[in-house]
Amino acid sequence: MGDFVQYEKRGQIAVLTLNRPDKLNALASLEDCHDLIAALERIGDDPQISAAVLTGAGRGFSAGGDLQSMKEKNGVANREHPALTRSNYRSGVQKIPRAFRACEVPIVAAINGAAVGLGNDIGCLCDIRIASTHAKFAASFIKIGIIPGDGGAWILPRIVGFSKAAEMILTGDLITAEEALSCGLVSRVVEPDALMDEALAMAERIAANPARSLRMAKRLLLNAQDASLDTILEMSAAMQAVAHETEDHAEAVDAFLAKRPPEFSGR
Repeated sequence: MGDFVQYEKRGQIAVLTLNRPDKLNALASLEDCHDLIAALERIGDDPQISAAVLTGAGRGFSAGGDLQSMKEKNGVANREHPALTRSNYRSGVQKIPRAFRACEVPIVAAINGAAVGLGNDIGCLCDIRIASTHAKFAASFIKIGIIPGDGGAWILPRIVGFSKAAEMILTGDLITAEEALSCGLVSRVVEPDALMDEALAMAERIAANPARSLRMAKRLLLNAQDASLDTILEMSAAMQAVAHETEDHAEAVDAFLAKRPPEFSGR
């Protein structure tokens, strides 16, 4: 991993922080994309991690793409030929949604400020979004004459529905945290000084559950966005057969019957 994403492990919880506060945590290069991807792979590959929190350093969550690098065409956009820009999107920016979809660790976004463009879509790729009252959201690509090259036209309608996604993508307008709450873009809004505590508390409630079943439950949720009911029923039956044989399932049943707190091992 590089220096764009800070990684901190707190027991069963990983805290990932986008760390370029002077640029509102904008992604400027392929290396920044790969750094975020590597962080997601790291938590996914660690069986001791049961939940993660993703946030931004400073006063913003992420301003999306870095406008200066766009102007100079020395980042993802390439001054030499559009074909190279296309290749950079495919090998960088577009690998971010794939990395989120591949990661079976539940991720809570703590959105502390502006989440616009790619930054808005990164928040949407998390499983649960908690916003500060200072947060602002926009699918703002159209405002700078481009389109959602990161898959936002697929991502956003699955969160807020087609009509609201069309409004956001076609106007590029900013919406407030309260508006984001009303359309389901976030699940709760809290005061800025309570944001990380709220996000960590959510992650802790998630991580308190059996680790293997958590990952299978998230995989079902992800696949259910695209698959038929029959496909999900078959997948659920297969995963349930595995879950019934875990030590944590047996411990959960024993603890419930004995009226005591369970002690999960992750096995």
